[in-house]
Amino acid sequence: MPNNENNSDQTLVMQFAKWPEAGKVKTRLIPALGEQGALAAHCELTQAVLDNLLATALPLQFWWDCHRTPPAEAADVMKKLQGQRVQQRYQSDGNLGDRMAAALCGALRSHKYAIIVGSDCPSVDAAHVLLAAEKLIHVDVVLGPSEDGGYVLIGARKVVSGMLDGIHWGSEHVLRQTREKLENAGLSVGLLPMRWDVDEAEDWQRFQRDVAR
Repeated sequence: MPNNENNSDQTLVMQFAKWPEAGKVKTRLIPALGEQGALAAHCELTQAVLDNLLATALPLQFWWDCHRTPPAEAADVMKKLQGQRVQQRYQSDGNLGDRMAAALCGALRSHKYAIIVGSDCPSVDAAHVLLAAEKLIHVDVVLGPSEDGGYVLIGARKVVSGMLDGIHWGSEHVLRQTREKLENAGLSVGLLPMRWDVDEAEDWQRFQRDVAR
């Protein structure tokens, strides 16, 4: 595991999550699992990622994409957040790039480094996050590539206006476009080893087989 002693208190980790609502989350799992099954999968993935991030022992915030009354299916997630005293925040308006840039910018007002991980990325274990924090000592932005052409993690020590604008979110070009955008903005970029996220039914099966306990 990387030596993160020097920046452990200076690195804020943020978990991004969609609000748990049947029919609105993990929609590509609905044909295999149904709406309620996809919602349950979303909650299970969210908690798996939360457990991984808590294991880093870094300062942690949990960022919902909206603010509503939690459904019964989210009870275990809410209980874990409250039990671990994880601060809950709400993402800004705009597309994913707008929301991530705003969160990173805000975090860097109080911390030297900031990292965002999505709630459908259970392959991002504590060691992966700590490696990202270590890399941020040397580069402006770190990206954790995913097998589908996107990324499971973004971390920054510097944010510039528009650095995540014009990305075709959800496409297989996300990582390439983001890297080009960042480098064109004059930011140095580091890459982590490849990981995977859960979008399709086969990804869910992989999670159940390899990760879920």
